[in-house]
Amino acid sequence: MQTVLITFHLIVVVALVGVVLLQRSEGGALGIGGGGFMTGRGQANALTRATAILGTIFFITSLALTVMANLGRAPKSIFDGVAPPSQTAPAGNVLDQLKQIEERQQQAPAAPAAPAAPEPPRQ
Repeated sequence: MQTVLITFHLIVVVALVGVVLLQRSEGGALGIGGGGFMTGRGQANALTRATAILGTIFFITSLALTVMANLGRAPKSIFDGVAPPSQTAPAGNVLDQLKQIEERQQQAPAAPAAPAAPEPPRQ
């Protein structure tokens, strides 16, 4: 069903683009210049009506495709993807983290020092 609706939607899109391109340009910016959409001639125009009908069908098929895409989707919380904080990760602000790192370094046994190089003989 979804494939049929997508195909119909694409046909409507192509037809809508074609009808819009066939319409006569009124010139001027922002619709300024003789006549307009709401004149008697504009309302009777077949291309204007076709554009309105195709636009309505486009929105209806878009909404239907959105609803169909979300039918099988289970509700999901935004917290599902968040992992709980680990016990080893430092918590708090940067100062707290630095204090925790310093405490760990002080509690760790000191590593054996490397043997010092012999001093050269004095003269």
